[in-house]
Order: sequence, then structure tokens, then C-alpha cells
Amino acid sequence: MTLDDLRVFVAVCRAGSLSAVARDLGCTQSAVSQHVRRLEKQTGTGLLERHARGVVPTEAGRILQAAAADGIAGLDGALRRVDELVHGGGTVRVTTGATTVRHFMSEAVVTFRRNHPEVSLEFQTENSSRNCFDALAADDLDLAWITIGSPVRGIEQRPVMRLPWVLAVGADDPLAARARLDPADLAGIRHIRLPENSASRAHLDAAFAEAGIRVSSDTSVADWDTALLLAELGLGHAVVPALPGWQVPGSDGPLRLVPIPALPPLAVGWAVRRWAALAPPALVFADEVARSCRARAAGQQ
Repeated sequence: MTLDDLRVFVAVCRAGSLSAVARDLGCTQSAVSQHVRRLEKQTGTGLLERHARGVVPTEAGRILQAAAADGIAGLDGALRRVDELVHGGGTVRVTTGATTVRHFMSEAVVTFRRNHPEVSLEFQTENSSRNCFDALAADDLDLAWITIGSPVRGIEQRPVMRLPWVLAVGADDPLAARARLDPADLAGIRHIRLPENSASRAHLDAAFAEAGIRVSSDTSVADWDTALLLAELGLGHAVVPALPGWQVPGSDGPLRLVPIPALPPLAVGWAVRRWAALAPPALVFADEVARSCRARAAGQQ
């Protein structure tokens, strides 16, 4: 059993395909199979089940996958820290949604770059918190900015701030004149739905269900910014989290943001494999983002 065997096995379990991993590694499917067979010989049991559409780990395979993934992630992080100790500098690798850097990190990125010009910043875009978790577990990443949700094995989540919900609506809409809204006021809106499978949509749908509210929808979007644009164009009503720097309530332009204080706020923040294992530059960047977000939120109040 070698480290390469374990790396390949974990990759196969995540991809569900021997051929896909072979393509990624630039080798043959037979070579990938050899890694798995060595592990099966060492453990004395089958680790993968073959199906028409790919492979899935057996019960024994799932146990080995979980242990190997945790170990590989820890080892990769340690090797990076040793390299940074020897050569200086370093890199902070962040995975997050497409618009998150602009809304939550723009000021922090500028401050961090000014104070730590020797450290590189790398951002990897994902379209949901679930995908951020997967990327964090699978790749050599430090931090993931997510919507805080249920516990995830092998991931530590740390809330940074709670975002209140607002109704984004065109300035000429009757609801735009309201100072605040109750959930019951949303029953008649033409709802612009948030991204499918996103944690924010699940949170909002649960809040609607709890309040006994049903909303009609003929439009859905891939991100919060698009929801705002469609609401501004008069194509519906968007219930979205109030992001740092937004002026709530209202604005002077064609779009109004009306608070809905009774809806439970949306918690957002950082996810990591282990805080204790983060390199100092990643810790500094995470703290700077948290400080910046809280300062901007306090300025809205």
C-alpha cells in the first residue's frame, strides 16, 4: 500500500469512475485499476462495486476512503507549511461562490495584499456550499466561504456573520413603499427563486414552510446578483440576504430593499478541514475577511 494507491483510490471514489480518474491523471484505466487492486490485496476485501454507470465504494471502501482522505489532506497541508517555512512566502487557497469575493472579501483582499505582498491568493469558484465542501475535502485548499449548515464530517464550520433577509422589488411596486414586511406579506409575490440546491434556497424554503407561506415562481437564477437584476427589471420579487454594504431599507435607484425581520437570518462564514492545521497566512486572511465583513455590517446599522 502506497500513498499513490490511496490518492488514486480516493479520487476514484469521488469521481465514481476509473476512466475519469485515468483521464485526469493522464494514464491508462488499467494503471488506475492496479492501484485499487493493490489496496484490495492488502486489505483482503473488495473496495469497489462495479455498476453500469461506474463504481461505488463498498462498506469497507467507504471506511478506507474516509480515513485516507483525512490523512492525505493533513499530509498535503503539512508539506505546504514545511515548504513555506523553508522558502518563505506561501499561498492562501480559497474556494467560494462566483460573487462572494466582491460581496464579502473585496476590502479584505486589498488589505491583505498590502500587508502581505509575498503571499499569493488563489480563488476557486464553486456554485454551492456542498461543492465547496467537496472541493475542500478533495483538493489542496485552505478555506471555503459557505452558508453555514448542518455538520459535515471532517469539516469545521465557523460563522462570521448573520445576514437578514430583504425583499428586492422595483421602485414602482406597491410593496416598495413599505418600511418592513412580514412573511405573510410575501404570499402573493412572483418569487424569483434562488439557486437550486444552494444552502440559501434551502434555508429560505424551510422558513417559508415554517411560516405556512406558499409563493408562486416562474423564474430561477444562478446567483443573488441576477435575482436583484431581474427584480429591478420588474420581472418578479427576490427574497435575498442583505449583503455587507447594502443600504437597507431602500435605495434611491430603481430597486428597493425592504427588510423582512421575522425570517431567520442566514449564517455565513468559513469552513476548513482543521483550524489548528491552517498555515499562518490563511489564518490572517480568514481573520481579515471576518473583521472587514463585521465592520461593513456595523456601518449599515
